[in-house]
Amino acid sequence: MRKIKNIVFLITVLSIQFTFSQVKDENIGSEVVNIVKPYTPTISDAFKVKETPVMEDDDNTQKEIIKYNIFSFPVASTFTPAKGKAAGVDKTEREKLYRNYATLGFGNYPTVNAELFITENFGRNSYVGGMLRHLSSQGGIKDLVLDDKYYNTSLDVTYGSRERDLSWNVDLGVKNQIYNWYGLPTTNIFFDEATIKAINPKQSYNTIGLGGKLNLEKSFFKEASLMFKRFSDGFGSGENRFYLKPNFNFDVMDQKVKANFIIDYVGGKFERNYTALEEIKYSHVIFGAKPSILYQQDDFSVQLGAGIFYSTGKINGISDSKLFVYPNIKASYRIVGDILVGYAGAEGGLNQNSYAEFVDQNPFVSPTLIVAPTDNKYDIYVGLKGKLANAVAFNVRGSFNNDDNKVLFVSNQYVLGNVNTEGYTNGNSLNVVYDNVKTASFFGEIKADFSKRVALGINATYNNYTTETQAEAWNLPQLNVGTTLDFDINDKWYAGTNVFFVGERKDIVTVQDDLTINPGTFSQKEVSLDSYFDLNAHIGYKYNDRLTAFLRGNNLANQQYNRWSNFPVQGIQVLLGANYKFDF
Repeated sequence: MRKIKNIVFLITVLSIQFTFSQVKDENIGSEVVNIVKPYTPTISDAFKVKETPVMEDDDNTQKEIIKYNIFSFPVASTFTPAKGKAAGVDKTEREKLYRNYATLGFGNYPTVNAELFITENFGRNSYVGGMLRHLSSQGGIKDLVLDDKYYNTSLDVTYGSRERDLSWNVDLGVKNQIYNWYGLPTTNIFFDEATIKAINPKQSYNTIGLGGKLNLEKSFFKEASLMFKRFSDGFGSGENRFYLKPNFNFDVMDQKVKANFIIDYVGGKFERNYTALEEIKYSHVIFGAKPSILYQQDDFSVQLGAGIFYSTGKINGISDSKLFVYPNIKASYRIVGDILVGYAGAEGGLNQNSYAEFVDQNPFVSPTLIVAPTDNKYDIYVGLKGKLANAVAFNVRGSFNNDDNKVLFVSNQYVLGNVNTEGYTNGNSLNVVYDNVKTASFFGEIKADFSKRVALGINATYNNYTTETQAEAWNLPQLNVGTTLDFDINDKWYAGTNVFFVGERKDIVTVQDDLTINPGTFSQKEVSLDSYFDLNAHIGYKYNDRLTAFLRGNNLANQQYNRWSNFPVQGIQVLLGANYKFDF
């Protein structure tokens, strides 16, 4: 501001001076002026403005004080704010888990189904448990002339311990089974009333087993399992089975190496064969090792290995020993993460067969069998699995399997005047035969969990068999289809259903050439067993956390099909029961 005042003052002075010079004398006359030298102007001293002027204005040395005022006035309102609080969240009550349960059900034919499971902990790591099961039916299948009732009762007890790096358990099990060879071929062979009354179709099986398992977490010795089983029947047959399976895992040059070993022994005898009173004895020992190395890189994983087995066996005094080598290769590639995974492999092995396993698959076999292992030369497969959606998973696989000495069940023939007159020698039991069978198969499966309440599963398998010596792959279907659906109706009610379809099978049976001529002549005839489907369903009501009632129905379509030739199944079966959970 001081600078501005100086400029104004300077302009005013110059203006006044210029005015006076103009009004002093307008006529100045004429004169001669002689210029002696040229004009050389010089710069006279001028008043300079200081770079840092001194401020003399006192008003600029003080800051103006600004005062702020809020003009408020009341507003009429009926709104009264309430005190805020967090919104409540509905908590699902955690379901209580019970250690023990008991199940009891009753149905037609009359049927009894009972289960009792009990477990108890000792200290922090030890436990003991037991399971008692019973399933029986008094029979009553339409148009049968022999008794068809059955019983199946088992008791299993286990004791074990779980530590951080070590867990083990010891198991003891006993089982008693009673079945009847009720499949008398009355439509193919004539039996008079006296002959039928003389047939005792009852067979009983008894099993006692002792085994155990050991698991180690931080050791190259990963796990081991062993088992001894004694199996016998009501006709003096007896079989002993023992196996030991140690497994090792360790690293070599940053690669995972796995080695599985097995020692498997089976030996037993039958007091007679089918057409004579000669004893059948057998024993087989298998020593095997399956080492492999696992290589993984990014999305690719491959396990390379081989199986080496040595078998020595004896059947009715005839010994045989042989060395077997099998592929043990598995590979997988994650094409699109876990959404799409391709896999392939080539595997094989020497599989031990036993009388007890034959009975588990078919309780109507006769106690006159030849028992030998199956040589699974190779099983080559390729497949694709993944997810079609977040809740829908699929798996498709194609394979080609080559088995030497594959087990096939076939009906026993009827022999007129047979020396062996036991209740299974009337064409009403099944035998096992062995053949070299090649199987091309295709498998597909879809599983969907639409929600926590609804789950659906569908699977199908198609097989094409090629036999070497037998005319057909007896009693093996080409097509198997199964579907399951389980859903919770609400918090109290639940239901489910499963349907399975089994395609046509082939068998060979004895037929009487002329039923009006007795005794007649007989021949072997190939027959086809019709395909069938079986519809099963269940519904349950949860009365509370402990008590649940249920209703089960089997073969609800009342299909009168034969599972084995001349062995029809029960019609519609209904079972009503309850399950109770408890703690001591």
